[in-house]
Formats: sequence, C-alpha cells, structure tokens
Amino acid sequence: MALVDLANHLINGLVEGSVIALPALALTLIMAIARFPNAATGDVLTLGAYLAVGVQAALIASGMQASLANMAAATLAAALGCALVSVLAWYCIFRRLSRAAMVASLLASIGLAFLLRSLITLVAGHDQRTFTLPLTRAWNVSGVRLLPSDLVIALVAAVVLALVFAWLRFGRSGRLLRAIADNPDLARLSGIRSQRLMVLLWALAGALAGVGGVLLGVKSVVMPELGWELLLPAFAAMILGGIGSPGGAVAGALLMGVGQELSVPLVGPSYKIAVSFGVLVLVLLVRPAGLFGRREMVR
Repeated sequence: MALVDLANHLINGLVEGSVIALPALALTLIMAIARFPNAATGDVLTLGAYLAVGVQAALIASGMQASLANMAAATLAAALGCALVSVLAWYCIFRRLSRAAMVASLLASIGLAFLLRSLITLVAGHDQRTFTLPLTRAWNVSGVRLLPSDLVIALVAAVVLALVFAWLRFGRSGRLLRAIADNPDLARLSGIRSQRLMVLLWALAGALAGVGGVLLGVKSVVMPELGWELLLPAFAAMILGGIGSPGGAVAGALLMGVGQELSVPLVGPSYKIAVSFGVLVLVLLVRPAGLFGRREMVR
C-alpha cells in the first residue's frame, strides 16, 4: 500500500471512528450507571438524523440558505429532541425496571428500538434522505484527499467529546455520576439523589446519540436502519475499550474505525467490519476486561 493511500485510509478511519465514538460513549455511560446495555441507542441515533433533516428542510423552506448555521440549528434540535425522548424512556420504562434483572431492561430497550424504528418508518417512510449541504471540493494535499465535510464531522465530534469529558471530570453533577458508577450503594448512603442525576444521564446519552445521528447522516444517507447498522460497532467499541470506561469507549471507537479502513485494500469494503471484529476477539482473548479495563468513570 502506497504511503498516500495509507494516509487516506487513516484519515477516513479516524473520521468514521469519531462518529462511532458518540453512540459508544452513550452506551458506556448508561452501562456504567444504569447497569444495562441500551439497545435503543441506535434508533435514538436514527431519530436524531431524521429530526435534523426535518428541521433543516423547514429552515430552507422558510428562506434560509444551506449553511453551517443551518446545520448547527438542525443538530441542536436533534440533540434536544433525542435528549427528551431518552428522558421519557427512562421515566416510562427503565426507571420501573431499575430493580429488575439486567436482562429485563435489555429486552425492554430492544422493544423500544423496534418501536422507534416503526414510528420513524410510519412517519417518514422508507425513502432515503440526505442533508442539503453546500457543494465543496476535496482538498488535495500532496495526494492526500481531505473532504471539508469530514473535517467538520471530526471537529464537531471532538468538541462534543471534549465537553462531555470536561463535565464528567470538573462538573459537580459529573463527579456525582462518577461516584454512583464507582459505588452506587455508598453513593446512596452519602445522600446523593440519584433520581435527579439519572434524568441528566439519560438526557446526555440521548443528546450524544442525536448528534451522532446527524454526523452519520452527513457522511452517508438517512434511512430507518441508519442507527441499527451502527449499533454493533458501537457496542464493540465499548467492549474493546473496556466496559464502563468512557475514555476506553472513545479509544475503542477510533481503533475500530481505523482498523476497518486499513483493511479495505485487503478484504474490500464489504468485509471490513469482519476484520475489526476479528481484532476485537483477539484483544479480548488476551485482555478480557478490554484495553482500558474499568476502574473509574474518567481517567
């Protein structure tokens, strides 16, 4: 593989990994604190993409031209909408199952995923949709192709991730969530009001999924199965990085993205995901706890 081709695959992998990182982080936060894998994350992501497409279309219809400001408004609407849906899901479903076995919450999340996908299909149909974006040319730097849209995707993902990690480390509520994740019984005895923090947790996880849906929709097309197809790589990234470790989830997502893209010249685009899962299995055979085995919420 030529050095230029290697650089192009590496850049594509980092961009893809940055998109996977958002739902992987949402999954990790719920797993670390609510103690179950939320299979509805993928379809919340899909909902975010459709909300953003709808808001952007409404803004354009009102006379606003397609621009970064247009996309920023659509992304904010997607984040808020998905945060609201996630909080409602917690109030109506998962709060009532908090004392049940983990499998009960997992099955409920799978049911919620199918419900959301069915509602999306009922309202929006099966037609593929795309965001209206300004036409731009790829930048060519010594043979390395850089798409402006990819750079914006990576930048938005990096900013969102940085804000979340800063809040987890320095924010008062973020520190309390870390305390609940490390020792829920001790946190309860210390007087931490976990119910209010759970609302914040689910809102954050929903917002992360919503923004991830917008970024994935910009990179591909918006369709009802959009988030479902990304759910498995996001789960794999969470496991690869170490269940319960937010930093590990992000690192795992970037490794998944880069690994998939670097394998394209060898196996083709159709089988690249199989290579990344093969690497996942090998890593877990050597280190079952994942690369960053969880010890605390933020390292």
